[in-house]
Amino acid sequence: MTIIAAFSKSAVYDGVMKLFCMLFAASLSMAAAGLSDVKTVYLLPMSSGLDQHLAVSLTTGNVLQVVTDPNKADAIFTDTIGASFEDRLNELFASSKPADAKSDTYSRPTMQPLSRGKGDIFLVDRKSHVVVWSMYATPKSADSSDMNRLASKIAAQVQKDRKGK
Repeated sequence: MTIIAAFSKSAVYDGVMKLFCMLFAASLSMAAAGLSDVKTVYLLPMSSGLDQHLAVSLTTGNVLQVVTDPNKADAIFTDTIGASFEDRLNELFASSKPADAKSDTYSRPTMQPLSRGKGDIFLVDRKSHVVVWSMYATPKSADSSDMNRLASKIAAQVQKDRKGK
């Protein structure tokens, strides 16, 4: 009789743990949107006007809808992340808090990084600030035709990754 009781307690425990793991995984997936959840994007200014070329490539290829109001965006395209990116987001999404109220925010580093990545592109979830997609690609030059080719390459990769592996 004790063997059956021990077995049933173990089975119940395993069932509860499986349920807990499934609920935890579901909550994680709901907390941060994935690339397939992104429908509208806002583009922050990028070096060499890449944001303008990327807007054209994303819309003409029906990859994503580009919005001019950051509040209507699911995600934000940027070529830099870090303290300056967070400051920019705070400016874009300034709340109605009094200006002199201090919140639980980080303090900006006193020094910029010694080197900055060139060619990095990030798609950041607007609400959670989680990077949902990224890519490294550099143009041959800042020439408009090279920036157009790079934007087309980025849009094609986003479209491919949205469809899945």
